[in-house]
Amino acid sequence: MKKESNTVQPSATPVRSAPGVLKTPYIRYILFGVVICLLPLLANSGIMPSSFVVNLGSVLIYSIVALGLNLLLGYSGLISLGTAGFMGLGAYISGYLTDSVGTPFIVALLVAVIIAAFIGVLVGFVSLRVAGIYLAIATLCVSEILRKTFEELDQFTNGFSGLTASYPKLFGVSLSREMTFVLLAVVLVLVMMLTHNLVNGQMGRALHAMRGSEVAAQAMGIYLLKYRLIVFAIATAYAALGGALYMHFVKFSYPSIWTMMLSLNILAVVVIGGLRSIYGTVIGALIVFAVPDLLLKRIPVIGKIDGIAYIFTGVLIILVVMFYPNGVVGLCNDIKKLFTRGKKKGGASDV
Repeated sequence: MKKESNTVQPSATPVRSAPGVLKTPYIRYILFGVVICLLPLLANSGIMPSSFVVNLGSVLIYSIVALGLNLLLGYSGLISLGTAGFMGLGAYISGYLTDSVGTPFIVALLVAVIIAAFIGVLVGFVSLRVAGIYLAIATLCVSEILRKTFEELDQFTNGFSGLTASYPKLFGVSLSREMTFVLLAVVLVLVMMLTHNLVNGQMGRALHAMRGSEVAAQAMGIYLLKYRLIVFAIATAYAALGGALYMHFVKFSYPSIWTMMLSLNILAVVVIGGLRSIYGTVIGALIVFAVPDLLLKRIPVIGKIDGIAYIFTGVLIILVVMFYPNGVVGLCNDIKKLFTRGKKKGGASDV
């Protein structure tokens, strides 16, 4: 008889497919930036009004600034109302160095960021003594001191007459408005990547622990002074970076721009967009700084109401706090879940 073979053939093990490219957060950030860079082309082709480029450019700038505040408020639980003052500081330093001294744009940008970060470290020392509403008042006082300095230091800031600047000049090439818009998009993507690395690393875990309980964080060996100084330095550096970019995109700066109202609007960006959310911060900046000008003011009756932007922002904050504490990004996630459930049910019924 023919003997049967007991050799077992190895079964073909299924090869796991590599994760999709879009699942990599850095690729998503880059694609997001590419889409933003295409917007000036829509304006040049007549699909979108050219004035929208200025509004959307401002959204990119305020997104950079609000990411710093979100890092401070959302991840570490510290509040600041001095964002506008640090934006103005970055704007005036960069504008003065480039147009009056002739310093290259990159060097002026770095100087503005470093000076603001140094002041942020000093504010971080103050945060060890005060907290909550008292910290907010302390940072507001710093912002008002800076604003008053902008008014009185005529030889550098040109006082109430304002300081003007030009579009950036990189490597000997003067950028146009559209190219400056692309520069804003590139800087925003880089800031988003940097923030992603910070909040998903050791620093992010330390900030989460601080936000939950500082006593428990200290018990786990987290050095509060170190991380408070770092997070304040980063937040003020982001604000100065945004202010410098504002100076060279809008091309002017007045002391009346850098007021407490701007700080409150940036705080509204974080609350409406979503605490501890990078994309939510960008969405919040779009809602607070673009929707009133691009949509509400174009409505026949509603658009003529004075202060419609403030009414819109206030109502949104109330609705978000009451129904979506995680911000608009939480609403987007819920809508995504509903569509996902609908597809699963539809697929099940088809079988």
